[in-house]
Amino acid sequence: MKAVILAGGYGTRLSEETVGIPKPMVEIGDRPILWHIMKIFAHYGFDEFVVCLGYKGDVIKDYFVNFFNLQSDFTVDLSTGRIDVHNDASECWRVTLVDTGLNTMTGGRVKRIERYVNGETFLLTYGDGVADVDLEGLVRFHKSHGRLATVTAIREPSRFGALDCTDGQVLNVREKPVFADAWINGGFFVLEPGIFSYLDSDSTIWERGPMENLARDGQLMAYHHEGFWQPMDTTRDKNLLEDLWARNSAPWKVWP
Repeated sequence: MKAVILAGGYGTRLSEETVGIPKPMVEIGDRPILWHIMKIFAHYGFDEFVVCLGYKGDVIKDYFVNFFNLQSDFTVDLSTGRIDVHNDASECWRVTLVDTGLNTMTGGRVKRIERYVNGETFLLTYGDGVADVDLEGLVRFHKSHGRLATVTAIREPSRFGALDCTDGQVLNVREKPVFADAWINGGFFVLEPGIFSYLDSDSTIWERGPMENLARDGQLMAYHHEGFWQPMDTTRDKNLLEDLWARNSAPWKVWP
């Protein structure tokens, strides 16, 4: 089962980082967040990827073309051209990099990679967020209900603390409360090839018409995830992820 990753947006809300690189190449630790996402999938055995490129897609292409050498220590004999590699930093991944257009919307990008999933069930996520989603459980759930699409639903914490007050007195301060009834789209989809009939053109936004119509037709199910989930939309988000990684406390690091 292939994992499709949307990696073509402009990343305008993180513009201080994305002037020269696409958002999926912004680093957490010393690796792009795209690498972190792919490590999550590979841990569960999903090691074939289709990456949907757009804004500065050449940066992502260069990264993977040169991946082995960039991650390895080696000695070059300049007289013969021989390269001796001292550590094996390879990943057992097969990565298809597809230019899906500079201004193409999310649904349009998915439509453009239809031929690369070979008419099979596939996974889909965004190239700017990490989670400790049990992908095996997600796929099992998807297979159990027989519908065209499954979305991982997460509870989003408020970005602001909450004050419990009575008669003007603050009785309790709750930092970033979770609203019990607020389930939102957390990415990490499992999709059947039948979803392509819901996609029209480059201007199709996956999260609007297609998802809304799948829901209308009873073809969209939600896999509820109560664990860690974090997008990287702002500098604040990036710093949070960076701090977790630096403290060796990154919940999304499910691999050894």
